Amino acid sequence: MAITSTTGLVPLGWDEAAAVAFDEAVRQSPFALVPGRVGRVDRGRVTVHSADSTVTALVRLPAGSELENAPTTGDWVGLERRDDGDVVRTVLPRRSAIVRRAAGERSDAQVMAANLDRVLVAVPFEARINLSAIERYLVLAWESGAQPLVVLTKADLAYDPDAGRDEVEAAAPGVTVLIASAETGEGMDLVAETLAAGTTALVGQSGAGKSTLVNVLAGRAAQAVSDTRQDGKGRHTTTARELVPLAHGGVLIDTPGLRSIGLHQDGEGVARTFPDVEELIAACRFNDCSHECEPGCALREALADGRLVERRWHSWRKLQREAEWIATRADPLARAAARKRWAATGRAGKARAALKQGRDPFA
Repeated sequence: MAITSTTGLVPLGWDEAAAVAFDEAVRQSPFALVPGRVGRVDRGRVTVHSADSTVTALVRLPAGSELENAPTTGDWVGLERRDDGDVVRTVLPRRSAIVRRAAGERSDAQVMAANLDRVLVAVPFEARINLSAIERYLVLAWESGAQPLVVLTKADLAYDPDAGRDEVEAAAPGVTVLIASAETGEGMDLVAETLAAGTTALVGQSGAGKSTLVNVLAGRAAQAVSDTRQDGKGRHTTTARELVPLAHGGVLIDTPGLRSIGLHQDGEGVARTFPDVEELIAACRFNDCSHECEPGCALREALADGRLVERRWHSWRKLQREAEWIATRADPLARAAARKRWAATGRAGKARAALKQGRDPFA
């Protein structure tokens, strides 16, 4: 049994739910544990913030623990204090987490940050705003169980920041979009106020100004910064996910810039990112509408009259296909349904080609 004050953990997000989970972990563990929060992970060792100190610890979880359950930045853990080196013995259940598919063609999960209240997607005005990239980040954010937030950074470089915000708001229904400049301070008070309670994960491509944003919000040089490359792409300044306390309250988990994000969940985030598309699909006359040439297709009608832009439809299709592929990896029934759907799509394509060539499509 562990006896320790948790007052020092409150600024890091400690709450009643964490306390209950820790008490349960203590009851089930043969070790004397104290609570802590993971601030950084480095090659088998983790930096843990406890109530009275910050330590580097080894990780020794129970035999048979899944790779996904290894401690990540933001996790609450049970820490065994030892004279020969502190050891993380258990990871408390996560209430939310950013999970993406591991790099490359593998489909296993990479947990990037845990126990989040919101996910801040940083998007720079310095380059042309990539709405499809924002939508992908929003899918990741919604899947995490946290609330997405978009901050358009480098507002001092924008020609028309309000027009940019309008464009992003149209692609992000139900998501707050803020404008800020870490260089001039414009909008930073509102960003700090928004993040003042709870835990926020900061995501975005390299060159979005994330490290500068972190330093201003933290009130100190918490991260190194570098200029954007001449081709408009950012340099990877942040190399590891790190928990950073903010000057006006709350904590921020800074993440390395991501050139690509592989989705890991099976579609809920896509539905929440594209509620307009989902509503149109539900309004189609036929439940199995392919949105190609069927009568009563509400989606094709919306594309024709401009209520839905072609770019957004293509973005939904790409992300939906990816989500369906993920589902087939885990669910045999989904795999079988996908094979039937792909076969039907192939037959439909061959039939359309035959009609264009003046041949009998049923021959």
